Parts: sequence; structure tokens; C-alpha cells
Amino acid sequence: MKIIVTGGAGFIGSNFIFYMRKTHPDYHIICLDKLTYAGNIETLRPIMNEPHFRFVKEDICNREAVYRLFEEEHPDMVVNFAAESHVDRSILNPSVFLETNIIGTGVLMDACRKYGIQRYHQVSTDEVYGDLPLDRPDLFFTETTPLHTSSPYSSSKAGADLLVMAYHRTYGLPVTISRCSNNYGPYHFPEKLIPLMITNALADKPLPVYGKGENIRDWLYVEDHCHAIDLVIHKGKVGEVYNIGGHNEMRNLDIVKLICKELGKPESLITFVTDRKGHDMRYAIDPTKIHNDLGWLPQTKFAVGIKKTIQWYLANETWWRPLLQRSMI
Repeated sequence: MKIIVTGGAGFIGSNFIFYMRKTHPDYHIICLDKLTYAGNIETLRPIMNEPHFRFVKEDICNREAVYRLFEEEHPDMVVNFAAESHVDRSILNPSVFLETNIIGTGVLMDACRKYGIQRYHQVSTDEVYGDLPLDRPDLFFTETTPLHTSSPYSSSKAGADLLVMAYHRTYGLPVTISRCSNNYGPYHFPEKLIPLMITNALADKPLPVYGKGENIRDWLYVEDHCHAIDLVIHKGKVGEVYNIGGHNEMRNLDIVKLICKELGKPESLITFVTDRKGHDMRYAIDPTKIHNDLGWLPQTKFAVGIKKTIQWYLANETWWRPLLQRSMI
């Protein structure tokens, strides 16, 4: 089995490659990554010379390069993680998100149509559903929840999802889509909430929290997410969407306080900053469908996963320290 993993030098993509190398050691994995600021080739260094792994530096929007790779490798599957994914950056520069997340997805699927594929899998996000009110803890996102986006980022991901389903209906392309809640774990680029709070706290820097920190997210340990995708691409029904949630809802402020406690840092480092424009209040996924159809459930409770994540950052400063020198918002 040959699988092209796009965006495989990023956070979730790299964890997926490591997971697949461990779970399916006979599979040939081709990582296609543009290496934007959020892609880190050092993450993949330990497997770069393995016989069943190949790295290709290229943009998924480059049709000629993508077609050339398909001609060379004739992949059986494509798992598309490649995406611009930072909401704040999408507010500042929406066009980059539209180009990569929509046009790039179209290029990949055109290649799948031209050269043949057993499965194209689109990795999406719960943010395509918009948000839920804080005073309705009984409400959850299901696969039938209408798309109702809040940011240029989530709009670009929703547009890509619609395009994927259109290629399935129009061309018969064998596709699946997964929409996950907020991931956390090793190799997370330190502009996102959890790694930013860990690295700032270690340096005794202010811990910036939007608004009052009341926003709620459903946190999913990245390895649990990788296991879910593995099930979807092998056993999921073509043309279906699967929600992948962690059942770990936490307020942003409570997460920051927990990180302070784990690292022995004072909560006085917490600094409340002007809220993000159009900031979603609550995300919460109902993963009943993937549990009933594929037998998946998250295995990592947040209390356990956050400790593992903090310990990983403490033990791998040589990985994240150089990233702090890159341009950050």
C-alpha cells in the first residue's frame, strides 16, 4: 500500500506518519509538504532514510509537480492534511488560505481522478460548523449539523469539504472526510494555545488569553485522532463524513491555569488580551457515528494527555526552541 500524506511535516500530519509507520510498517509513505513556517523538516529527520518513506518538498497547488509525483508513485491513497490553519493569520491574509485549502484540494483530487486512487481522505475541522452557545451544554456537532463558518480559515475548510463531496457526486471519486476537534500533543507548532502557553510559561513570559478565557474547546489527543483516520481510510464508507471528538471540553482559561500548575508557574503570568474578531464560543463534537460504524473512541483523557504533552515539551526543547525564532503573530 502506498499513501501520499500531504502536510506531513506539520503537527497532525507528522504524528499520523509516525503512527502509520508503527501500525503499518509495510506501507510506503510519501510525504508531500511545502514546508511553510508551520512545517518542520526536523520532525521527520528520524525516518528520512527509511526505505518505506519518501519526502517531497512541493506545494499542493503546483499541478505539474503533483501530477509528476502521482506518475512516479501511483499511490493507492491520499490523506490531505496540508492546510493553512491559524485563524488569526486567516483574518490578516485570507487569500493564502483560499489558495491552499481550496485550490490545493482541487489539484489533489484532479490528480486522483487522472491517475486513479482507492481513497482520497480530506482532514477537516469542527470549525466548519461554527460554534455553540455556552449556556447549552446539551448541544453537540453531528455530521448533519449545517455548515456555518466564522472565519476565513473555517470558510476555506468548508469550501474544500463541499468541493470534495462534489467530486464524489460528479466524478465518482472515492472520498471520505473527517472533522476533528482541537488536537494537542507532541510536535505542535508553538503559536497554538497549549504549546504557546507551555513555552511562554517556561520563559516566564506573559500568557495571553483572549477575552475572559471562557471559550470552550473539545480537546483530542493527536494519537487518538491518527487512530481514527486510520480506521476511516481503511473501513470508512465512501462518500461519508465522520466527526472525531475527544469528549474533553475545557475552558481556555482553565487549560492555562492547569499548565501553570503543572509547571509550577504563578497564575499572575496570565494576561487577558482583546478578543479575536468573530471568536467562536464553544466547540463540542458528538462522535457517535464513528463509534457505532468503526468502533472508535478516544483513549486519552485530557488530564493524562496534557501531562504527556507538557513532559514532551520539557524533554524536546531542541525541537521547539528554534521555532520561536520564526515569525509569530
